[in-house]
Amino acid sequence: MFDEILKDRIEAGMLLSDKLLKYQGSNSVVLAVPRGGVPVGFVIAKRLNLPMDVVLSKKIPHPLNKEFAIGALSMDSMIADEHLDVPKNYVNEEIIRLRKSLQEKYKLYMGNRKPIDIKGKDVIVVDDGIATGNTLLASIEMLRKSNPSKIIAAIPVIPIATVALFQKKADEFVYLLAPTYSGELEDFTKNLTK
Repeated sequence: MFDEILKDRIEAGMLLSDKLLKYQGSNSVVLAVPRGGVPVGFVIAKRLNLPMDVVLSKKIPHPLNKEFAIGALSMDSMIADEHLDVPKNYVNEEIIRLRKSLQEKYKLYMGNRKPIDIKGKDVIVVDDGIATGNTLLASIEMLRKSNPSKIIAAIPVIPIATVALFQKKADEFVYLLAPTYSGELEDFTKNLTK
């Protein structure tokens, strides 16, 4: 069904950029979530004549259950659930390990270029799709610490049950499709990777 609507990430970027035309040539920046968000963000940045950077974040896993996040961090910010009984030395070691990983990934995508300063700018955060949305929500929360003027989340596909949350957490939320069940989301994201 979705391959009739969105054939790939390039088309997703084109359709999202149509919804973001008011930001064309403005004091805005596109921040793409690697990997899938990069081609979508590239199209948006190019069509709107905006600079592009990547936004990187990693979840901090619980020591006993790596799937359970006790927080998240970016290269310069962190949020953590302080109510959990997790040793501080574990959290500190994870922060060091994960930041090193983020710095390596940033260098892979952006070389030696410094990250774009987003203070006072409209920030368009782009990913290629959302399952739970936890990582992107953590990224939005961390980006707020850099005092952007506004945060706009732009996602081609998101589960319908998550739309209201993103409308609340972002200053503006733009999406193309909101399937009602996860099977449609999986079919769509498989199609995007072709």
